[in-house]
Amino acid sequence: MSAALTLLRRDLGLLLPGGSGGGGVLPLLFFLAVAMLFPFAVGPDAQLLARTGGGVIWVAALLAAILPLEKLVAGDLDAGVFDQLHLRGISEELAMAVRLLAHWLAFAPLLLLATLPAAALLGLPGETVRIVLLGLLAGTPGLAAVGLAVAALTAAMRGGAALAGLMVIPLAVPILIFGAGALARPDPSALLLTAAISLGLVALAPFAAAAALRAARES
Repeated sequence: MSAALTLLRRDLGLLLPGGSGGGGVLPLLFFLAVAMLFPFAVGPDAQLLARTGGGVIWVAALLAAILPLEKLVAGDLDAGVFDQLHLRGISEELAMAVRLLAHWLAFAPLLLLATLPAAALLGLPGETVRIVLLGLLAGTPGLAAVGLAVAALTAAMRGGAALAGLMVIPLAVPILIFGAGALARPDPSALLLTAAISLGLVALAPFAAAAALRAARES
């Protein structure tokens, strides 16, 4: 447990805005920029913005979650950090589970806070904002899990950052469908499905990422 806490403190130091290994505030600025530019693209029709704004926030959240992937695993892989952890008896699965938690903590809470000004820019009503926030709370762990697994898989590849972005988008489509689909349903079934998919991805991602790290070490 102490090793996991030490790893978590180190990873948060790297990935939180201002850390040396994270994407800083760029994902948040990108997220807000999409919400700010969308009304210029479709015009000042308040009803249209209220009807489509929730989906726009979901797409912006997905794209913003891709930005930190470049430095999520590749830097430590090049520096031999995972080799040192392996020599100290810390499994790749534990290191990746901790990295997943740190990655989610580094971008999701701030993204949820940024949803409020983004919703104001798009003129979303209060009930829609509530469903969007619940959906992002349920879906962002899954987005973080997909991002970690893809970042580990592409970390040792040339041009891995661009490839990671292309791979994350189709893998995140189920979360996007049910998360944004909750806005069109009066019952919570879509939100529950989003949470179920997200939890499944969180359970699988550390093992997939660990296998990718071992493959990169042996190649």
